[in-house]
This record gives sequence, structure tokens and C-alpha cells, in this order.
Amino acid sequence: MKLNLLALAVPFFVVFMALEFFIARQKKKPIFNLHHSIANISVGIAERLLDVWVTGLFFFIYDYLQKHFGLFHIQPGVLLWIVLLLCTDFLWYWYHRLAHEVNLFWAVHVVHHQSEDFNYTVSARITVFQAFVRTGFWAVLPVLGFPASMITSILLVHGLYPFFIHTQLIGKLGLLEYILVTPSHHRVHHASNENYLDRNYGDVFIIWDKLFGTFQKEEDDVPIQYGLTHPLNSYSFLWQHFHFIAELILAARKTKGITNKAKLIFGRPNLVDQRFREQAEDRLLVQKNDIPVDKPLNRYVIWQVAGSIVLLFVFILFEKYLPIHQQVLITIALLLTLINCGAIMEQKKWVVYLEFLRLVTVTIGVMIAYSTWRYSILLFPAAAILFTWYFDGIRNWYLRWVYWRE
Repeated sequence: MKLNLLALAVPFFVVFMALEFFIARQKKKPIFNLHHSIANISVGIAERLLDVWVTGLFFFIYDYLQKHFGLFHIQPGVLLWIVLLLCTDFLWYWYHRLAHEVNLFWAVHVVHHQSEDFNYTVSARITVFQAFVRTGFWAVLPVLGFPASMITSILLVHGLYPFFIHTQLIGKLGLLEYILVTPSHHRVHHASNENYLDRNYGDVFIIWDKLFGTFQKEEDDVPIQYGLTHPLNSYSFLWQHFHFIAELILAARKTKGITNKAKLIFGRPNLVDQRFREQAEDRLLVQKNDIPVDKPLNRYVIWQVAGSIVLLFVFILFEKYLPIHQQVLITIALLLTLINCGAIMEQKKWVVYLEFLRLVTVTIGVMIAYSTWRYSILLFPAAAILFTWYFDGIRNWYLRWVYWRE
């Protein structure tokens, strides 16, 4: 039985998130906000889910480049593994730095910095779009001659370490502060304080920041504010992913001349005026409300996220045994659930339509799995007629149940 053991990363990360939460609560450190944590984990679920579809593509790219354009024919060895780790981290530094200095790259990296919390859940805020951009930088490695198997192996290790530096519970680490990227260094990187902006881009080694002049030490007397300099103030799964792309498009349309448009797209994020976010929100009907979120709502969303984590784990573990149509339906159902959770946290009334789409997706999946199409030819139209006839009543009941309103 060939199981995808990469699925074990899901419970591994969840256990450490839970452990950090309980330690923080025991120490009475308020470093977790339930809604921020749900938003963070939702982004992480989507990234792990979509990675199932694209990881093979990345391996193919590395393998093709190494076999057709590799400058050297590198074989695994202790010294070369160390060289590969250093090269990988060096390329990460420049990807990460440019992701903060170039709007085109910031559009996919901004999601990682939206949370106003700083804990292990924040490490999950990686998007599949960011994975594509990073692959463009790491494509240098197979051209140098490193085989795809070595690259993908080192990327697993390189991707594991940063998880542990997203925490406020670990202080400064003595001599390691001079070599490795520590939680102290990374707290500075996630800070929105003016004197901390655009600092400490390293992923494993801090030496690159010290070499290229982007290092900043964490000052004990400076309280850190996390998140964006202009907070997004939204739990919307979709808006978190695409708000800056919308802002950049509006800004580019208002900018005259191809040269000036190019300067904007490849310029720094501070070139995009904040009024474009307001315009994007107005045009795309992204409306926020300040209705307080109560405990029944929290429990409902938590159960959805917990169920999504379990389904993600099972999906990845048995990926090789699932036919393509089941993989597609599970992917759609999970993405709808994540959008659903964000919409519910913002108490959107249109969430009832999303629930209907999710129900249809799950129903189709069950029918395919149990070959019940013949019994559903009449069932589907009948259910659609009943749903349409009683739609207002169903919607009102659902909104009262979800939002705990009279």
C-alpha cells in the first residue's frame, strides 16, 4: 500500500500549534486570537491542498532543467548537500527580499503578513501562488546541476525550519542569534513598526541579512505591532488572497504611460496609494461589518476547520488511490468550506448560497462513490423544486442558526 507520508506534516503542525496555544494560555500570554488563527489555518489548508496538484509539476521543472541545461552533473554527497542548503537559503533570501520590494511579488507574499497575531498558525499563511514564484528562483539550482531529487529533499527540510521561528514564546538564543534566523529575528521581520520594516529576510541563516545590510536586532524596549502597516481588517478567504492584486490593477490603470506602469508593477509596495484598496472594496462589494462574533458562531466555524484538517489529511494520505474526479470534488468542497468560514466570520448573509453549493458538491461526490445516479435522476429535480419553493424559510432558519439571532 503506497501512502503519501507527506500527509503526516498536517498532524505534526497541528500538534505544535495546539502545544503553543496551551503553553501560552498557561503563561497567560494573549498571543492567540481565535478569528485570526482560523484565518491563518484556512490559508494553510488551501496551500497544502493545492500543493497536491502542483508539486509534481515543480519536480518535473527541476528535472527537465537539470537534464537539459545543467552546467554540472552533481551527485549527492555530504559536502554537496551542505552547498545545496546554502544555495537554497541564499536564493530564498533574494526571493524574500524582492517579494517585499517588488509589487508583482508582494501581491502573492502579502498574505503571509496580514495576520496581527504572531504564533505558529501564522507560518501556515503561505499561498500556492507564492510557491510558483519561489520555484522561479529555485530553478537556478537545477541549472547549476543539482538533481531534482536532491532539490525537493532539501526543500522539505528548508520548509520545516521556518515553522518554529513564528513564535513569541521563545526569547533570544545566545550564540545562535549570530548564525541562524531565530524567533527574535523573525518577530522583527513580521513587525509593522517603522524601524523594523523590510528587515531580516533570511529563512534559515541570518548571515545573508548581515552581509547585505538588511539585519535588524529586536529591541527589548520596543513593543512590536504585527501585521500590515495598513491592516486589512477582513477575514474573507478570497479577499485576503486577491486584495493587493486588485489594488495594483486599479493603480496601474490610473497610471499613465507604459513606462510608468512598469515602474509601478516592479516598484515598491508604498507606491500603491491606500485609496486604491477602498476603491477595490467599493467596486467588488467587499463590505465589512462590525457585528460582534459570539461563541456559537465560533464553535460552528471551528468544527468546519477541524473537519477540513481531517479531510485534508486523509486526502493527502490516500491521494494515489483516489480517482481524479474524487480529487477534484474534494478540492472544490474544501475550498468552498474555507470561503464559507471567512464569510461566516464576517457574518455575510450570502453564505447560505455557498452552503448550498457545498451541499451539491458533497452530494455529487457521494452519488459517484456509491453509484446512485439512477436513483437521483428524479431526486435532484424534486430537491431543487422543494429548495426553491421553501428558499426564504430555509435561508432565514439557516441565518438564525448560524448567527444565533432571533
